[in-house]
Amino acid sequence: MGTHVIKMPDIGEGIAQVELVEWFVKVGDVIAEDQVVADVMTDKATVEIPSPVSGKVLALGGQPGEVMAVGSELIRIEVEGSGNHVDAPQGKPADTKPAEAVVAPVASTPQPRAAVPAPACQGAAPHTAAPIVPRQAGDKPLASPAVRKRALDAGIELRYVHGSGPAGRILHEDLDGFMSKPQTAAGQAPSGYAKRTDSEQVQVIGLRRKIAQRMQDAKRRVAHFSYVEEIDVTALEALRQQLNQKHGDSRGKLTLLPFLVRALVVALRDFPQINATYDDEAQIITRHGAVHVGIATQGDNGLMVPVLRHAEAGNLWGNASEISRLATAARSNKASREELSGSTITLTSLGALGGIVSTPVVNTPEVAIVGVNRMVERPMVIDGQIVVRKMMNLSSSFDHRVVDGMDAALFIQAVRGLLEQPACLFVE
Repeated sequence: MGTHVIKMPDIGEGIAQVELVEWFVKVGDVIAEDQVVADVMTDKATVEIPSPVSGKVLALGGQPGEVMAVGSELIRIEVEGSGNHVDAPQGKPADTKPAEAVVAPVASTPQPRAAVPAPACQGAAPHTAAPIVPRQAGDKPLASPAVRKRALDAGIELRYVHGSGPAGRILHEDLDGFMSKPQTAAGQAPSGYAKRTDSEQVQVIGLRRKIAQRMQDAKRRVAHFSYVEEIDVTALEALRQQLNQKHGDSRGKLTLLPFLVRALVVALRDFPQINATYDDEAQIITRHGAVHVGIATQGDNGLMVPVLRHAEAGNLWGNASEISRLATAARSNKASREELSGSTITLTSLGALGGIVSTPVVNTPEVAIVGVNRMVERPMVIDGQIVVRKMMNLSSSFDHRVVDGMDAALFIQAVRGLLEQPACLFVE
């Protein structure tokens, strides 16, 4: 038997160190060739590390949240044959061949969510079932934030749920199975009025750490100001529905996003100072001809901003298709580093949860972010008559070091005019 050492691979682009996000194996596990052993994260993308060999895990080189240098030892595996590592005699250095790990710029795909049934009413007769053996105290179950939230909403203690994923990780399917079976009292959901004394500590690592760092840096460095305007999107929504009815089956359904992207593209022609990035250390503002729109996308692991490149050159359906592809890649943690960088302005929307007003944080080094709030029907006075119109607010933030308040207001008013008279979106 020999030892094979996998070193932290060079992911490219001059990256000297990465953060270890999660292990999918533990010491003693027998793993197969090409099995993913760990997730690591650069400043943008999550990368999974597969094993180039089969064998038994002897040692892990770090803990989740630890920043590791490229070339440092990641994992040791006992293999058939000589391996690539020879333990040196005392006083002599070990001879280690280069690791053969091949990285892929994706991370494990989250499992699809199933509908979460409401906890059963208290007071019902308990079901008879075999008792569930919980994990021991202090043995924290492995689960993603999405699984943890779903379990909390359903009143399920994860320590009672068997995990079928790598290293005992609890998946959405495990929750489905748990909720489909009768449980003993120990595993039942607590009453909504029961006194609780439990708590949970969540380590800030991986994407959540990067988000925290970027948001803190943006709020510390950028002179934020926000501007909110309401928009009558009745005509725009009628056009969208008409286009979907006519072309939806052949070209794909349109959401409001590609129309908003088109409005940004047209309005930015007159406001180049807003389609810009600011290097505050070099004191240089770069105004971009290309419109690379960052589409803020919420996934199970946190907020990501994939980039719709050259939005100025795409039509409604082309941009819509690319937005959908990018959102799917981001939510499944498969977006590449290139797809997550290089935006010149960001568009953010919470859809039906968009509320009335928000104050989005500028995605540095950009100088503007346009936020979309919920569309609602409201009574409006038009020509002295009360009529029902579809209204929507835009809540946008700007970097006051670069963008003057008057320019920001004029820009949003230009966007408003284009959306309220949607034919103007296509007039050259």
